[in-house]
Amino acid sequence: MPRRPILLALLVAALTTAGVLLVVRAGTGTGPTDGRVAVGQPAPAIVGATLDGAAFDLASLRGKPVVVNFWGPSCVPCRDEFPLLASKQAEHAADGFTVVGVLTDDPVEPARDFVAQYGGDWQTVVDPDKAIKAAYRVAARPQTYFVDRSGVVRSIQIGEVTDADFERQYQRIRQ
Repeated sequence: MPRRPILLALLVAALTTAGVLLVVRAGTGTGPTDGRVAVGQPAPAIVGATLDGAAFDLASLRGKPVVVNFWGPSCVPCRDEFPLLASKQAEHAADGFTVVGVLTDDPVEPARDFVAQYGGDWQTVVDPDKAIKAAYRVAARPQTYFVDRSGVVRSIQIGEVTDADFERQYQRIRQ
């Protein structure tokens, strides 16, 4: 069996792993000074239009625990975690908890259809130029940020959030 395809596959895997580690480590330090996301630092601004065309500004949610979730209807794990986020928003409504979606890498119309079909009642901001995605250093969808009442990022999860993941990380932003 030729060695070249195996070596190439290993190189691609190593580079991918290094890229993800860089994103994760960058999000856990004392924080970049370029306005991008870091745990322990204020969440980068999210300003734009929602799926229904309304204006949105993340700063308007200061004082509430917030989950910022980067998703799209073509992302299978995003589809799988959507019902969990809906149930957690209802479960923690008394805390003022809210979910904010950021649509990335998918067109608006399928996202609108998906939200209508599955009943997500939170606001989803459209990110057509991927500026929000870049500021949040999104490596893969879904990617979720737990933001406390003062607007500080307390936790980042790359990949689908499970019930246990959610509850563990929610405790960091609830207070």
